[in-house]
Order: sequence, then C-alpha cells, then structure tokens
Amino acid sequence: MTRARSARSAGGPGGAPAPADAPSGELVESGVRSDAMPPTARSDLVPPAARSDSAPPAALSDSVPPAIRSDPPGARKDSLPPGSRTETLRGISGSPGVAIGSAVVIGGHRTDHPRRRVGSGEIAAELERFEAAVERAQDELRDMAKRLGDHRAEASILEAYLLMLGDETLADAVKRQVTEERRCAEWAVATACEAIAGRFAALDDPYLRERSHDVMFVGERLLRAFTLPPQEPPSSRDMSPLSTRSLIELQNSIAMPATFGAAIPRFSGPTIVVAHDLSPADTAAMVDEPVVGFVTEVGTRTSHTSIMARALEIPAVVGVSDVLQRVITGDVVVVDGLRGTVIVRPGPAELAEARARAERHVALARELSESRHRAAESKDGVKVSLRANVELPAEAILARDQGADGIGLYRTEFLYIDRTSPPSEDQQFEIFRAVVEALRPKPVTLRTFDIGGDKFVSTFQVPPEMNPMLGLRAVRLALSRPDVFLEHLRAMVRASAYGDVRIMVPMVAGLGELRQVRAMLRRAQEQVRARGQPCADEIPLGVMIEVPAAAIMVDHFAREAAFLSLGTNDLIQYALAVDRTSRSLAYLASPFDPSILRLITKVIQAGQEFGRPVSLCGAMASDPLAALLLLGLGLRDFSMEAAAIPEIKETLRRVSVAEAEAVAAEALACATAEEVECCVAAAFAPDLYDLLTGERDAR
Repeated sequence: MTRARSARSAGGPGGAPAPADAPSGELVESGVRSDAMPPTARSDLVPPAARSDSAPPAALSDSVPPAIRSDPPGARKDSLPPGSRTETLRGISGSPGVAIGSAVVIGGHRTDHPRRRVGSGEIAAELERFEAAVERAQDELRDMAKRLGDHRAEASILEAYLLMLGDETLADAVKRQVTEERRCAEWAVATACEAIAGRFAALDDPYLRERSHDVMFVGERLLRAFTLPPQEPPSSRDMSPLSTRSLIELQNSIAMPATFGAAIPRFSGPTIVVAHDLSPADTAAMVDEPVVGFVTEVGTRTSHTSIMARALEIPAVVGVSDVLQRVITGDVVVVDGLRGTVIVRPGPAELAEARARAERHVALARELSESRHRAAESKDGVKVSLRANVELPAEAILARDQGADGIGLYRTEFLYIDRTSPPSEDQQFEIFRAVVEALRPKPVTLRTFDIGGDKFVSTFQVPPEMNPMLGLRAVRLALSRPDVFLEHLRAMVRASAYGDVRIMVPMVAGLGELRQVRAMLRRAQEQVRARGQPCADEIPLGVMIEVPAAAIMVDHFAREAAFLSLGTNDLIQYALAVDRTSRSLAYLASPFDPSILRLITKVIQAGQEFGRPVSLCGAMASDPLAALLLLGLGLRDFSMEAAAIPEIKETLRRVSVAEAEAVAAEALACATAEEVECCVAAAFAPDLYDLLTGERDAR
C-alpha cells in the first residue's frame, strides 16, 4: 500500500521489535542523537549510526514529502519561554521513518462520566441506555471503516473493536454492575472496562498486556456514545471523507490541557499528533489529514497504535514517558521512528540532519518497496521461504501485501481473550477461513491455542499455579479439555477446505502429546466429514520445538511430525532459565548464545535427515544478522513479523550460502553470546550498513 503524495513523511511498516529493556521517556542532551536510541544486542558491534532497533518500511510514497523539505507551516517562531532548549526524548520505535511537523497535543484525560446509584425501577431503563450506546458506538466504527476505503488492513482492526463492543463478557459485566451494584450505565461501563483491562495489564505476555489499552478504548467509545444525540446516530451523518471537523467530533469528550484550549485547532500543515495513547479508530480518523507522525506516552511495537501507524506508513514513537509535559501545541517536533527518539524544538542543525536522514530513508524504503514481491533467495540463488507471524485477520492482509510466502504462525489463542466461555466452532471457523482465503494459494499454519494457567482463567477455570509458565498451558491444557480442543480442531479442519492449511502444536515436550493430538485431529476430521462439511483430505500436523526436551528428542519427533517449527522465544527462555519479560535479565536472553545455536543446529539436522521441513518463527528470524547466521546453519524457512519481510529479503540477497556457512561454523566454535555477536557483525555488518541504519548511503 502506498500513501498518497501529500504532506506525509517517510515511514512505513518494517523492522525488528525494539528490545525488551529499551528505555522509555529518557531525556538526553541535544547533540547526541546519533546514539540516542534503545540499545540493541549488537549495539557495540556495528558503527554508531547503525545502532537502530528498527527496520525500513516495505512501502511508502514515491517522493520526498514536503514535511521533510521545509519548516512546518504554522510552526511557532517566538512563543518559546525564556531558557527553552532542544530536548531529545527516548521511546520505542512504533513505525519507522522520520517526520517533522508542528505538534498538536491531545490530552490524556479520560472521558468524564456520571457516578450515581439507580433505583430498582430504573434498572431496565439503564440497561436499554447501555444497549443503545453499544449500537451507536458500533455504527460510528462502521462508518469510519467505510471511510477508510481501500485501507483494508486498518479497517479490519476496527472490525475487531466492533466485536469487542458486542462481546458478551463486557455486556455481562456491565449488567451485573447495573443490577447488583445499582450503578448507572456510564458508571457500570467504566467500572467493567477497568476491571477487564486490569486483568490484561497483569499478564506476563507483552502482546496481551497491550490489549488492556484496547479494552479502555472500547470503554471510551461507549462513554462517548452515551452523549450522542439519539435522533442523530452516526450512520446518518455525512459520509464524505474524514475531515478535521470529524476528528474534532471524535475527540470532543477528551479533556485538553490548559495550553490546548477548548477545541482541537485545524491542521493547517504537517502535524505531529502527541497523545497519551491513540486508538485504531482515532488513528484511522486522521487518514485524510496532514498528520505526518504520532507520539504517545504508552505503547509498544505490538500495540494497535504501532500496528496502525505501520499500516498507514506514518512514523511513530511510542512509550515516551511524560511527553505531554514536555511538548505543547505548536512546538516543532521531529519524530524519528528509526531510532525511537523525539526531538522537541529542534534547532537549524537538528532540522537539517532530520531532513537528510528522512531523504536517505525514503531512498532505501523505495528500493525495498519495489522489490518486496521478488522471490526470497541468497546471493547465489538458493531459495528461501519467508512467512509471517500474525494474530489478527488484518495482519494477514498486511502479510500478503508485504510479499509473504504464507503464514508461518497464526496465534489462535487471541480468540479466547477474556471470555466467560470459549468461542464457538463457527466463530473460530469464520476467522480461520478469512485468513486462509486472504493468503490462498499460499500456506497458512494455524497454531493450536497456547494458553497458560495465568491467562483466560474465566474461560477454563484453571486453578492458580506457582509458576504458570511451567504449568497447565498450551497442549497440556488442550488435552485436559478435549471438548474445547475438539471444537477448536474442527474449526481448523473446516477451514482447510478453503486453502492450504497446516496445524501446529505448541509446547510439546514428549511424543505422547503429539500422538494424542494426532488422534484427536483424526476424530475431528471424521466428525466434520460425518456432517457433510468439506475439508482437505490430508492436513499436515507439526510441532513447535520450544521446550529443551523436544529439542533433545528431535530425531524422534522428526519421524512422526509432518514438520518442525523452532519457537526460539520460549526455547531461549527455558534453555537459559531466563524470564524473557524481565528487563533486568534481558541481557541474558540472547539468541546468539552458543547453547541456543547448538539446539537450533540439532533440530535443522534432524529435519534434513528425515526429510521434514524446519522453520523458525521467533523474533530471531527478523533480525538481519541473526537471519544470515540461521541461513548458514541450514535454515531455509523463516517466519516473522510481516513488516520485516522486505528487509530480510534484501538481507539474504547480499550474502551467499557459502559465506553464511563459513561464519556459522566460526560462530558454533565460540564460547559466549558476545563472541558470536562479534563474529557475525564483523562479517556482515559492513554489507548491511544501510539496512541496520534504515538509511540509504548514510556513510
């Protein structure tokens, strides 16, 4: 997807995730921006300018935008208070690119709502008000999705919000608050959403923690819907493209800082939106506005603000603490989505540097965009498969547009998020079918739900455990609930009639688990056929190798599984006894650790010996240096964040298999992760300089 030639800045989807221990909101002095970015595992192994934790996009506008060629119209010239100076704030790269614009600060305060008790005679009326608000909020999102037009991936994310608005878990929680606690409808919505969001925020999984913000966004939209006039539902409004006025309507319930005034000013030129957080709906509302960058106080690369920004190809930096206290409306701001920095009130030198870096990024990104649908292969012509890891149907569409060879990992557990009961077979089937059809004829690998004892307790009623990551999770939980698991498998089997479907089982530690799942899959196939429903004759069943025991016994798994997939995120965690969510221990969880490389090599060799495909679907696959190391170890199937695919394609084209194998042999002889990193960086970093910096001809 290519942005129109407007006042958009260079930016777009791409890059490896920011490191778990990236600093957030740290203030650094002006003049040190070349190194002012979250440190990466290879930060001391490549030139300072190459220490980017983000990758270039796969698509962008085909010209350098006005926003990076001149001072933003309306920029303040003389309103800085005495003593003000340039500040550089650190955050996390949400979407790469460099943008310059005038800040518009949207306050982070939540919508106010009444808090009153209701009598028994008012309960029915309050429940009707709640149902009417849900309907109005859904109408508003539907209208917005229609206005997005060809932006299919973004519209799909809004559709996920529609499902959340109609979710029975939320409805039941609100009804309990009204009928049992006697709270008015608005108070009940706010209380219920806070409780659900709190459960998400307490989870260990970073992606699931981010969903707490989605729940609060849904609550905000519902609270705003209570104030919409009943006689003028959103669907009856003007259906012309979104304008500044419609954005003001979207934000009119948010309290603004004192410096901001009573209403959002019109966007008269390239604008940087600064907010506590932005929902996908709010982001989508800016599609036809001259918004060239986003900055938020909260969020990570997996937050929907980041996903939407990458899909819309708008540079974004998220997780910038206290940005609302450091930026006021009218400030000139540079958003550097390559380094994860925000420069506030830049001087002439900073502006010149930002424009130059943006132009170099545009040049590199244009090249990647033009070649993203070329075959993935090494310099000497060895074919490689690059597939995508996805959670939402929207991301499946993005994967296809980025030139993915299919879906290597579809995380089905997100269908079960905070529900009082599992999703029905039909609900699962419809989602699986949509993903399969979007990628057809390319393969889609559906992973059975990886749910742990610390998650989704309301669905499975799992008792609390001392260490849920080692407890009743993933395949163990699935086999303990054959009724739920069979329904899950039947939905997958039915989806196989619409494309190339493969099924993968997570957290398998022993062959007994694989055999039990295979028996249940056969039973699910028989049940689907008995109903007269179509399905594929054969569905490959593979396993994830992410438990050290499975890696050690991989020769036996290779005899019985149709394929093997290395889940390096958990394999690293379990093999090195390091909690990968711990900031203080993140430095130990290195994919370059020699013990991890030896386990990976053992799995690849077993696949070669028994003729089984071996893929890798951890974050390691999206790191350019790690990808070349894996190529040298014999890996030919990679699965990663869709936005990273164009960059990894280009990475592989620059190195021959023989070169990669020579470096891999040296790496396997190393004794520490640091030695491996030095070895790989010394060999490949000079040839990947532009990809590591995100800029063409940066030297």
